[in-house]
Amino acid sequence: MTHVVTSACVQCKYQDCVAVCPVECFREADEYLVIDPDECIDCAACIPECPVGAIYADTDLPDEEMEWLERNEIEAVDLPLAEGDSPVLADS
Repeated sequence: MTHVVTSACVQCKYQDCVAVCPVECFREADEYLVIDPDECIDCAACIPECPVGAIYADTDLPDEEMEWLERNEIEAVDLPLAEGDSPVLADS
């Protein structure tokens, strides 16, 4: 099992989740975050920290968000590590 960042993160990119992650599994795209499934330890610490409810366990992923399971896996490979210090887009 892994956790998945979904469409609710797009153009928000709150990084409260990055701050509580005990491993470095979050990767940063221009307008959202993704989780590297190879790094995620399934601790679920990130879920309650997301102010827009964008993070789900892969087993709880709503049907309309299923494409984000693959997007997280594919995109995480090439994206830089999220360090929690970039601007939140929702505040812009």
